[in-house]
Amino acid sequence: QVQLAESGGGLVQAGDSLSLSCAASGRANSNSAMGWFRQAPGKEREFVAAVSSSGRNTFYVDSVKGRFIISRDGAKSTVYLRMNSLKPEDTARYYCAARPGLNSAKYYTSKSDYIYWGQGTQVTVST
Repeated sequence: QVQLAESGGGLVQAGDSLSLSCAASGRANSNSAMGWFRQAPGKEREFVAAVSSSGRNTFYVDSVKGRFIISRDGAKSTVYLRMNSLKPEDTARYYCAARPGLNSAKYYTSKSDYIYWGQGTQVTVST
């Protein structure tokens, strides 16, 4: 079992930066690939970024490439999403997800690949 808790959301202006954190605890924590997803009102939850359990491999949706950075700390207990040059279309509730596994180099981009989810943190970007 892995427990996830997101934090760091808030209300910012377009062009600002924001950092989200996802604190992970429980068994298989350090062997989990991690991902960030977001869901805007009336829309499907969509993939944003992913990182392998080793931390060496990352992947981003095209709309955030060059603006967002996913990372995890050395102890692999926290995953971060640094969001720069925020746009109003980035407004959504952001969710952290975990997928335990043995392949330390693999990341996942599909909602169905992830087993554990946090409750989310709201990010609102005003014009």
